[in-house]
Amino acid sequence: MSRFLAFLRKEFYHIFRDPRTLIILFGIPIAQLMLFGYVMTNEVRNVKVAIVDNSKDDLSKRLSQKLLSSGFFQLAAIPTSESDYESLFRSGKVKEIVVFEPDFAKNLMKEGKANIQVIADASEPNAAQLIVNYTTAIVNNFTKAEFMKDQTPPGINIKVRMLFNENMRDAYNFIPGLIAVILMLISAMMTAITIAREKEMGTMEILLASPLKPIQIILGKVVPYMILSIVSALVVLALGMLVFKVPVIGSFALLLAEILLYIFLALSLGILISTFVDSQLTAMAISGFVLMLPSILLSGFIFPIKNMPIALQIVANLMPPRWFIEINRTVMLKGGGLNEIWPNTLVLMVMSALFIFISIRKFKIRLQ
Repeated sequence: MSRFLAFLRKEFYHIFRDPRTLIILFGIPIAQLMLFGYVMTNEVRNVKVAIVDNSKDDLSKRLSQKLLSSGFFQLAAIPTSESDYESLFRSGKVKEIVVFEPDFAKNLMKEGKANIQVIADASEPNAAQLIVNYTTAIVNNFTKAEFMKDQTPPGINIKVRMLFNENMRDAYNFIPGLIAVILMLISAMMTAITIAREKEMGTMEILLASPLKPIQIILGKVVPYMILSIVSALVVLALGMLVFKVPVIGSFALLLAEILLYIFLALSLGILISTFVDSQLTAMAISGFVLMLPSILLSGFIFPIKNMPIALQIVANLMPPRWFIEINRTVMLKGGGLNEIWPNTLVLMVMSALFIFISIRKFKIRLQ
């Protein structure tokens, strides 16, 4: 028993002196708990809305103020005409537009009913439904509070219009996001594992000593994965269009150009990861934890980024899929062009350049 206890002490000693083991045992579970706890929420926060008050009476102004003071909505625009609606949605400036009919208060008092139109961006159907539900609840509560003494209180009829996805099909949401996740995993993870395998087997030193230049070695490793990633993207896109009937309203050529840029970025990230690891197992673990979970949870693929705490929103903005998914939805579902997506495109280009620069620096240090 004493020998067994001594053996146990030795094992505990080895575990506690290895930071990587401690990270796996304690760091990853805590990080996953915090991520899932804060990201997986059905609450609506800070939704950007536009209000079109065609009545401009006291009642419509009070209801508008009620919506904005609820803590769920922020006034982002006041459109002057219907022609502004789609451009506001395509640019991402608003997620909902609330339109009061003319003579809103007059109709409510005299006829016992009045109309409000709620237009929501349904390119994210789950988020759009939540936003409409919150809006409906606030309007109903306002009506009850205003006319609680009336035996037959008037009613406000809310006419809902879901823009870009009138049938609220989930495929419109997950196909653009799935393209981003699949490409990130194939391009980045496989590139990192492939280069790490060369280092683990000792063949990387042989390659570096060969007549090939380092840039030729890297290109030789990543070009096959770039071609395969392009094929995978086209297959997923074709299946989405043919099987799930997801449209590409915008420019198909622009969408393909953005996909190529994103694949290049993912490959650059895979190369960067490979410069920090020396084994396939480590490359797989880092790629899985750094790429897979954040790509799903912090990219806006499933959960709206605006609903997350500020700290997680900052982390989400560092995730390449977050910017690419927004590009996909804008081009595919909203028919947006380069005018709407150029900030996201610029972010992806800067990230690609940064990853390549750091990778080249790391390889130069390794060669010295």
